[in-house]
Amino acid sequence: MLLAIANAFAEHRIEVPRYDLPFRQDRAKGPPRPADAARDRAGLLDQILKLREKHGDPIWLGGQSYGGRQASMLMAETPGLVDRLLLLSYPLHAPGKPTQLRTAHFPELRIPTLFVHGSRDPFGTLDELKSAITLIPAPVQLLEIEGVGHDLGRDRVAVAARIVAAFLEFDREQHQGDPK
Repeated sequence: MLLAIANAFAEHRIEVPRYDLPFRQDRAKGPPRPADAARDRAGLLDQILKLREKHGDPIWLGGQSYGGRQASMLMAETPGLVDRLLLLSYPLHAPGKPTQLRTAHFPELRIPTLFVHGSRDPFGTLDELKSAITLIPAPVQLLEIEGVGHDLGRDRVAVAARIVAAFLEFDREQHQGDPK
């Protein structure tokens, strides 16, 4: 899905550098471990700072599932680092554990954020996510993808086009509200 989204952004002449978090660089398969999280955020921070050195343009940060969670946690820890946030299939809780929410950092998010979530995602229902995002004090929007799970479905090109269109519209709306 991430490659399809990068290609969809490229159609709008928007460069999308992609980065594997350190846990994924260490091992090609398997889930992240809780002990990986701080190192993964540090690696993400390093990549963003390198981009900031090269580009004066706005920087948008995105991630899918665990990568999105780490991106959102980094933005809660480091306000102002990027301009917008795109979170795909945010893992609100582990499947079957809806009381163990991963939202403690949401009240610290001060960045406009677009969530993209499938209606069949076992990591959180749309209603659970709608409730959770009310904790975020910044502008938030939710793009619901009907009939798909955590992977956002098989029609990657069409879903990527929807995500990019929604994100660009969300960015335009937020940019209109930015003080100049």
